[in-house]
Amino acid sequence: MDEFEKLYHAYVDAVFRYSVHCVGRREIAEEITSDVFLALYQNLERIDVRQLPAWLYTVARNRAMDYWRRQALEERYAATPAAMAAQPDSLLGGSLFDNHALNPVHRVCLVLRYIQGMNRAEIARYTGLSELQIKGHLQYARQILRKQIRQGSK
Repeated sequence: MDEFEKLYHAYVDAVFRYSVHCVGRREIAEEITSDVFLALYQNLERIDVRQLPAWLYTVARNRAMDYWRRQALEERYAATPAAMAAQPDSLLGGSLFDNHALNPVHRVCLVLRYIQGMNRAEIARYTGLSELQIKGHLQYARQILRKQIRQGSK
């Protein structure tokens, strides 16, 4: 743990600055920095410490790229729900697109799965996400909807 703490204190500011440069938002950069050092902690025994600054920046860059991919996907599908909304859905007695608790990517996954009848593999091909990501988005969205239904019935 002492070695990790030394490395953390030596590189945290630089990784944070780099993350802010990559994403332009402080709160996202904080999450990326946390992810970078979590990855370092989990892989510390396998990493050559002499490669660290480059390794840390690579992990930060990859996390930033993941962030921008998610943003692009959400923006792409936030702009197109009207095409899929032509088919009625009656979740919670209203439109799924009016549910502000769901992110655009969650709405898209739900619509493609339950309205369009696609399976996870088809949704993954359509959206460019992995099947595992689709599974996670669907589980999370269903969890939110279940919670809202329970609160509405009380």
